[in-house]
Amino acid sequence: MAYAPPLTLIGLISAYHGQTMPELPEVETTRRGLSPLVEGRVIESMVVRQPQLRWPIPTTIQTLKNQPIRGLWRRGKWLVWDLDEAHMLWHLGMSGSFRGWVDPPAPGKHDHVDLIIKGGHTIRFTDPRRFGALLWHSESPDTHPMIARLGPEPLSDAFNGDYLWQQSRKRAIPVKSFVMNGAVVVGVGNIYASEALYAAGIRPGRAANRISKPRYEALAHAIVRILNQAIEVGGTSLRDFTVGDGTPGYFGQSLTVYGRDGEPCLTNGCGATIKRVMIGQRSTFYCPRCQR
Repeated sequence: MAYAPPLTLIGLISAYHGQTMPELPEVETTRRGLSPLVEGRVIESMVVRQPQLRWPIPTTIQTLKNQPIRGLWRRGKWLVWDLDEAHMLWHLGMSGSFRGWVDPPAPGKHDHVDLIIKGGHTIRFTDPRRFGALLWHSESPDTHPMIARLGPEPLSDAFNGDYLWQQSRKRAIPVKSFVMNGAVVVGVGNIYASEALYAAGIRPGRAANRISKPRYEALAHAIVRILNQAIEVGGTSLRDFTVGDGTPGYFGQSLTVYGRDGEPCLTNGCGATIKRVMIGQRSTFYCPRCQR
């Protein structure tokens, strides 16, 4: 059996508080790994062993044959496959991953879907928890109900501090919950929200409408910087995340607050201890001295 590089494997399982769903950097890393293996190629056929993921896989996909893949892009945490006939929308859920094989091994219990690529290899989707999704949409992907209501991409020109400030004016919810709302901005997951708020010096429980525009500008800058850093190193490295060459992603080694409750703040001269609280049923980490 030969492994087809440079496909990225995503399997993000929190070493701290149970299982954490892959967020924007992990999904973007997946897209970059898949792209050279699928774009411009032809899906010869699909093998669907488990037709029921989060929702049933449409029959159209199960019987798909000889479809060119015109493009592969990401919207939020959805991977959008542009085909001649329509679009496949793929979501990793909590435990979904892709592997590329030149000579695939016998499928395991959780290997639910194979894409047979004409003249080459097999792309296999594995999802132990079956919270992933594979949908079919014949119109523009932006009109699909799962995508239509999403906020702007944080790495796009539409996202900045002024946008966050305008959106927050009538929202008294904690700022951490605000930036994690996919209708406000996509892809700022629990880990990245905690890290960005620390970098911007904003306490995660502060009401969103009580934060000034300059502080939102600092927060937007921190979100963009931290997401870009995570993408460059392949996402957040927790217990089970590896990249295509078998090495772990290393962003987790640079976490400043997440998972560090009880440890000293890393800011020079601070001396405070990182605290953990629950906000929106999610573990939240912050420095009581540096963040206000």
